[in-house]
Amino acid sequence: MYTDSHCHITCDDLYERIDEVLQNMKDVSRAMIMCTSEEEFLRALPLKEKDPKFKIAWGWFPEDAKDITEEHFHKLEQAISNHQIDCVGEIGLDYHWDTSFIEEQKRIFIRQIQMANKSHLPISIHMRDATKDCLDILRTYAQTKIIFHCFSGSVETMKECLKMNSFISLGGPVTFKNAKKAKQVAIACPLDRLLSETDCPYMCPEPYRGRQNEPMYVQYVEKKICELKQLDEDIVCSQIQNNFDSLF
Repeated sequence: MYTDSHCHITCDDLYERIDEVLQNMKDVSRAMIMCTSEEEFLRALPLKEKDPKFKIAWGWFPEDAKDITEEHFHKLEQAISNHQIDCVGEIGLDYHWDTSFIEEQKRIFIRQIQMANKSHLPISIHMRDATKDCLDILRTYAQTKIIFHCFSGSVETMKECLKMNSFISLGGPVTFKNAKKAKQVAIACPLDRLLSETDCPYMCPEPYRGRQNEPMYVQYVEKKICELKQLDEDIVCSQIQNNFDSLF
């Protein structure tokens, strides 16, 4: 059985065929539904109620920071207070496309970390072209468990992340031929600090690269980790599942 620690199955692209996506997940024993809007969160609630394999994460994405108001924070706080979410995320910093509102991103990021600290919820981190600022903020403010989602950094950066109370989550890129850093991280990261994910509908792993991704393809991420670590699949899958369970 496989673990998908980060899947956007309630986004529009996948939710329009949600019954098929769920049917295809027969070999997935754990899944974190990532929600970046209230609509996605409301779609996720009945899925979790029907199937205990699901956990829910909700948070305000860094690229949306300019549009986040107190009302957005109030809705997230209500979900936390009602014990409807298991993780705050994905949250973080993204300087890849637009650096015109960095301070707003930092403010939104810190505020959500503090909400997670207060409620003892783990946080799922989006860190793109903003490693130094992101790690500095986490070192200063984070008092809870951290998941570095779809980790794309170097082994050296991974080691800095592991000094915090964190897990390294690898997705489809670890299967890509030219993804040298991801493979190096998979080999170097202790197995008890690793997670697997799809980040679906994006970055479908080989041998299905280019297709719309979904949780059933997480098995190819875990199989690649087994190959790189030269470990039996049962050992890797069991430990990744235990790592996931230890967060909640």
